[in-house]
Amino acid sequence: MSPSLVITVISGYFILLIAISLLTGRKSDSKTFFTANRQSPWYLVAFGMIGASLSGVTFISVPGWVAGTQFSYMQVVFGYLLGYFVIATVLMPLYYRLNLVSIYGYLDQRFGFWSYKTGAFYFLLSRVVGASFRLFLVAGVLQLALFDAWGIDFAVTVMVTIVLIWLYTFRGGIKTIVWTDTLQTLFMLSAVGIVIYLISQELSLSAVELTTTISESKYSKIFFWDWQTSKNFFKQFFAGAFIAIVMTGLDQDMMQKNLTCKNIGDAQKNMFWFSLTLVVVNLMFLALGALLYIYADTKGIAIPVRSDDLFPMLALEHFNIFVGIIFLLGIVAAAYSSADSALTALTTSFCVDFLNFNTLEDTLELQKKQKKTRLIVHVGFSALLFLVIMVFKEINDEAVISAVFTAAGYTYGPLLGLYAFGLFTNLQVRDYGVPIVCVLSPVLSYLLSKHSEELLFGYRFGFEILIVNGAITFIGLLLLQKNQSSGSVRM
Repeated sequence: MSPSLVITVISGYFILLIAISLLTGRKSDSKTFFTANRQSPWYLVAFGMIGASLSGVTFISVPGWVAGTQFSYMQVVFGYLLGYFVIATVLMPLYYRLNLVSIYGYLDQRFGFWSYKTGAFYFLLSRVVGASFRLFLVAGVLQLALFDAWGIDFAVTVMVTIVLIWLYTFRGGIKTIVWTDTLQTLFMLSAVGIVIYLISQELSLSAVELTTTISESKYSKIFFWDWQTSKNFFKQFFAGAFIAIVMTGLDQDMMQKNLTCKNIGDAQKNMFWFSLTLVVVNLMFLALGALLYIYADTKGIAIPVRSDDLFPMLALEHFNIFVGIIFLLGIVAAAYSSADSALTALTTSFCVDFLNFNTLEDTLELQKKQKKTRLIVHVGFSALLFLVIMVFKEINDEAVISAVFTAAGYTYGPLLGLYAFGLFTNLQVRDYGVPIVCVLSPVLSYLLSKHSEELLFGYRFGFEILIVNGAITFIGLLLLQKNQSSGSVRM
């Protein structure tokens, strides 16, 4: 595919996104940026959340991951359903009842200042790391498809990627994101369906033969019961449930979209349909992965060393131009639907949780001051993402989706422990000690994971280290408890 065609496709795509941002960002203020004035249709939020939840990591890493893990990822996806049920019935009613802009305001009301700031800090850390991983992936694809041919350095590719996000999010914030994510999800899912269809045509497979070929392949095994492997069903199912709770329910990025719905009923309908659709969509990605490997084997194409490179390589170097265009639209849509909302959520959390923005105040003078500050914060987080991506490029040696979940196990664990303690006990804690507990718990979790085979008779931790991390935080909070019970906010 020629670089000129690539730049034409991407330019047209971003012109469309910027046009949407201009329409949705008119007369925007802090309320619009942070909450979309609580007027988002639930079905738009649900559909857009699919793209934000999946991201470019799913688009590339999940298909590539099939060779090493088969369809075992579906065990995690089934666990998501349990996690989303908890979010819809426990967390979302709490957030709506407290009328929160930043969900970490709950920790302030439940425990106090230091717990609140610790929770917000761990979100910022988690989301910066996660968003950087995802942007690293799409920047790598753009480098392969376009910038390598022009001799442009990877750092420039990353900078262009982030600048494009900034251009269409800085004005309208979450209101713009709700609409652009809907468009981007449509592009992403259309791309997957079209590529599956075109590969089936290349291999001369009917719909029935396609299903049979995938199900009878060596890649299609879903359930694994060996307790010592990280692919064990129970490990992955419960890890999936807790990953959904922390990476959606305790994540300002994902919850900020839900909090733009008109009421709790609409938000719960959004979560219900989103969770069911996500199961089908993830199965599509795994089927695509199996087809990519089957296609490469059939055509005698060498499999790249990094599994994340398989889909881009085939789409850009071996399939026809139409598939290449569809792939580019899909990966760009998938990556940006996650990264744009992450940048908005980071700005929201920092402004509300650390700069004490009061979105209920709407005087003209305050709005002007907040808008200027918000713009500076938005630029600052854009620069931070750039730096983290460049560091990640130097150290990454595994599939990005594995890296994302591994990092989540350590950065979201303290949030899991804090919320579990707050929701399921009446105890109050010595607030000043909470940051210490939340620093020690990931360290202890890492040490336990590193030496688990010697300490636990051969047991190896997978993504369920997140649960252990949360449990250590919970125990640490028990040690900080005060004698009197709390009259603070609970369900």
